[in-house]
Amino acid sequence: MDVLKKVPVREQDPKVRATNFEEVCLGYNQKEAMEEASRCLNCKNARCVKGCPVAIDIPAFVEKVKTGEFEAAAKVIARSSALPAVCGRVCPQESQCEGRCIRGIKGEPVSIGKLERFVADWSRENGFVPDRPEKTNGKKVAVIGSGPAGLTCAGDLAKLGYEVTIFEALHEPGGVLLYGIPEFRLPKEGVVMPEIENVKKLGVKIETNVIIGKSVTIDELLDEEGFDAVFIGSGAGLPMFMGIPGENANGVFSANEYLTRSNLMKAFRDDYDTPIAAGKKVAVVGGGNVAMDAARTALRLGADVHIVYRRSEAELPARVEEVHHAREEGIIFDLLTNPTEILVDDNGWVKGMRCIRMELGEPDASGRRRPVPIEGSEFVIDVDTVIMSLGTSPNPLISSTNKGLKVNRRKCIVAEGMTGKTSKKGVYAGGDAVTGAATVILAMEAGRAGARGIDKYLTDTNEK
Repeated sequence: MDVLKKVPVREQDPKVRATNFEEVCLGYNQKEAMEEASRCLNCKNARCVKGCPVAIDIPAFVEKVKTGEFEAAAKVIARSSALPAVCGRVCPQESQCEGRCIRGIKGEPVSIGKLERFVADWSRENGFVPDRPEKTNGKKVAVIGSGPAGLTCAGDLAKLGYEVTIFEALHEPGGVLLYGIPEFRLPKEGVVMPEIENVKKLGVKIETNVIIGKSVTIDELLDEEGFDAVFIGSGAGLPMFMGIPGENANGVFSANEYLTRSNLMKAFRDDYDTPIAAGKKVAVVGGGNVAMDAARTALRLGADVHIVYRRSEAELPARVEEVHHAREEGIIFDLLTNPTEILVDDNGWVKGMRCIRMELGEPDASGRRRPVPIEGSEFVIDVDTVIMSLGTSPNPLISSTNKGLKVNRRKCIVAEGMTGKTSKKGVYAGGDAVTGAATVILAMEAGRAGARGIDKYLTDTNEK
């Protein structure tokens, strides 16, 4: 084998996978995983660990894979991550651990994400479960939201002996892992649910259909329900729109709603009676990972799909892998293009989208070059469905029903990065509820920080 090149990972053929919701990437088998692990230099000053938001001991677990000690590798990962099968599939490793890999200086970096996925899948198939603490310390913590931040915080606290209860607003736990990421990227029954079960095996309880701010308030959890601290990991589920004419037409969706219907309600399956507006000609507005997910979902539901993005390909915020997969599957990219109006027929349904060509000017506050309209370049795209994927912000329900909980101008909860501490005593927060929409692994990092902050608060008398 050429140690400078990654062991190739098997994938479904693009023409086949464009017609189904089965997982695109098939992952490594044992032989491939051990070969790829052997490429690791086992650096003493491992830069990859510094690139991992949850600080997994990457050289240690990769070394165990190299020698075929897969359970030992799983134990190394379990010290830092409660969701390895998820992270191995959806984390942007190319800009984190793999982006720091020393092997990648002269060749291709080690496929750390694919190796993590292999270990997690091996663990699930062979019944490996992380150790549960022998006894609890009698202190109760409430966690709001069962997405990656909440699950991680709950798992870490349970390992420390706390009695943890997660409160989830929807009827199934998992948050964005369940409703926001398509089946072909992250299988729900085969991957997400077993990861959640492992968190429950640590002693964590999960109560669904509980809307904090409606069913019960944070003050009631602390003052009446006997909880000693609260972690808010409620995510950012409030979609943003452009504010252009016609945006309220039938056939216009937020990516949140579209993906939730498809994922959580299984509307893509013929045996479920939860319809979804599949559309025949679909435009997805936006260029992030969620836009790619929505576009590739619409494609699998039988539509011709355009991604409309106002900047160039170099500025696309989506992972390179996701853009590559979308192109392979036949999705059309209308770059340097911006919608100005959604055209509506006499019955109130979408019949087209008026757009204008853009060119890139000087960099804006984000560091990306600002798109500028080209006068006289308007044109119409023939579509019957428009999916807006422009980002999300936290739902203000929790902050508006809790006095003393400080938020910023974007309605995000203000919290300390290293501890998750908020302006309200005994209340901690992290993930998208604090930062706005971000990645799964950054939410997990915030969950770990919140667990550290709560543990310090409940054990250090000076904190109180």
